[in-house]
Amino acid sequence: MPVITLPDGSQREYPQPLTVAEVAASIGAGLAKAALAGKVDGKLVDTSYRIEGDAALAIVTEKDAEGVEIIRHSTAHLLAHALKEMLPEAQVTIGPVIDNGFYYDFACRPLTMDDLAALEKRMAELAKKDFPVTREVWPRDKAIEFFKSIGEHYKAELIGAIPAGEDVSLYREGDFIDLCRGPHVPSIGKLKHFKLMKVAGSYWRGDSKNAQLQRVYGTAWAKKEELEAYLHMLEEAEKRDHRKLGRALDLFHLQDEAPGLVFWHPHGWTVWQEIEQYMRAVYRNNGYQEVRCPQILDRSLWEKSGHWEHYKDNMFTTESEKRDYAVKPMNCPGHVQIFNTDVRSYRDLPLRYGEFGSCHRNEPSGALHGVMRVRGFTQDDGHIFCTEDQIQPEVTAFNDLVRKVYADFGFTDVAVKLALRPDSRVGEDALWDKAEEALRAGLRASGLEWTELPGEGAFYGPKIEFHIKDAIGRSWQCGTMQVDFSMPGRLGAEYVGEDNARHTPVMLHRAILGSLERFIGILIENHAGALPLWLAPVQVVVMNISEAQTDYAESVAKKLRDAGFRVECDLRGEKINYKIREHSVLKRPYLVVVGDKEKAAGLVALRARGNQDLGQMSPDGLIERLLLDRSSKGVAA
Repeated sequence: MPVITLPDGSQREYPQPLTVAEVAASIGAGLAKAALAGKVDGKLVDTSYRIEGDAALAIVTEKDAEGVEIIRHSTAHLLAHALKEMLPEAQVTIGPVIDNGFYYDFACRPLTMDDLAALEKRMAELAKKDFPVTREVWPRDKAIEFFKSIGEHYKAELIGAIPAGEDVSLYREGDFIDLCRGPHVPSIGKLKHFKLMKVAGSYWRGDSKNAQLQRVYGTAWAKKEELEAYLHMLEEAEKRDHRKLGRALDLFHLQDEAPGLVFWHPHGWTVWQEIEQYMRAVYRNNGYQEVRCPQILDRSLWEKSGHWEHYKDNMFTTESEKRDYAVKPMNCPGHVQIFNTDVRSYRDLPLRYGEFGSCHRNEPSGALHGVMRVRGFTQDDGHIFCTEDQIQPEVTAFNDLVRKVYADFGFTDVAVKLALRPDSRVGEDALWDKAEEALRAGLRASGLEWTELPGEGAFYGPKIEFHIKDAIGRSWQCGTMQVDFSMPGRLGAEYVGEDNARHTPVMLHRAILGSLERFIGILIENHAGALPLWLAPVQVVVMNISEAQTDYAESVAKKLRDAGFRVECDLRGEKINYKIREHSVLKRPYLVVVGDKEKAAGLVALRARGNQDLGQMSPDGLIERLLLDRSSKGVAA
């Protein structure tokens, strides 16, 4: 007589073993209809799973994150079902869930967007038939022979990698059967809100030496409005693409001769400098001393730090006079060298170093993406050398600081995550226990809620991650705070304690913006290129209506420049509407127009971005308005 414990702690006793679906039906018809899967003693299972004894059970529906993943996984199989009906000669390979969707790789002729439209239509037709999805368990060798017999040699190869004597699970819907661990939705009629997005080339097992496959990407959601919202977000993201806006607004460019490296144009470098000078003030006002370290360091130092063992594949290396060197992928070992140049006392701690450190990482070419993912980048990097007792107050102070900085850039929706020890790491487990708990204590002291990410910490320590949400709902991981008990000792860092003995300091690795290149890309996309006044490369454009106002326009522009604003003066003999349109396309925050009336009255006509006519005012009144806008940093924009 199984006793089922539900998530609210209540228990139900049943006279004999029963399935997850039957438990859901016993609770209510609504839950039975909504059930997509079950979680039995923490393990996801199909609704057909039979519970033989006492167990904890949660019914998974579309309201759960696991439910949406199951919908996406099942939709990937629905795609394979549809493609096999359209192209019987095609072979099915693998089809995992990814962020916001799924993909499936097929060995078949090249697919086009017309094919995707036809596939999507066929998927909808199949879904309406509402075939039940059933799980079957077969002996490994029987499954291999079956897939070979139907020409699915990739599936046979996958099953062949499973140890002999083991069983495999297959899922059947209608006359389509596929290899899968599951779980799946109980019937394909539950798959209603999906769209195929694109087709791309891929290689079997990700190896370019193998056969090329056709990869079909799709998205699937529990509700129609969620699908529509996601597609709208993608449309917005396309409009906001920082690579297009970077060219259109003359901010930067990239080219094949320098893959993953950025050419900053004058306007883009102006944005960069505003951000760097802002962060330099943050350093100064929060007790950091700015330093600068070499770009290339001897291999022996990277071996001591642990990078050579754990990070070498991501490092650019070079050789000179029979010595091996590496271009620094991060700044921490260099900061330890500065710490080690003097005898440090406990009275010197915490000692905070900050550097706008230029780093290089050998990212795969396929992973490069505009200024968001590059090989050469600059971090607003900092390292704090402290005692164990100082970790929690330093972490708490940083948590408060990072949120203030993000607010100044207009980001107020910030999620916090704690990345814990990875499999490949340095240091004893006891030190990792201490480091992870220190970060938790700092988060608790800040009153923050967080989620934990097992296995995603750096090889030298766990880290807090700060994820900011942009104007169209996308999340970006920027800032980090890491506790490191290992690297200072590996690199010989010491301080003299109150007991006159030598101790190893704790090293806190922290960044607020992360990569400046990436953060600028985020800003461009968040604001769709219309940066707030304090960051805009050109803040005001002064335009004359005719040549008669040239001198007056130049005098207004000079007055604005003297007040500290970045000003362009457009005195071309073009019609004023043409000039307004042109500078509006360039997303200038303010446009100043002067004609005969304005010149005679000593006034200007002001237009704000978004075609807002703000009327006439004096140049002094204009400066007062601009100063107020600039000081607010455009947080409300």
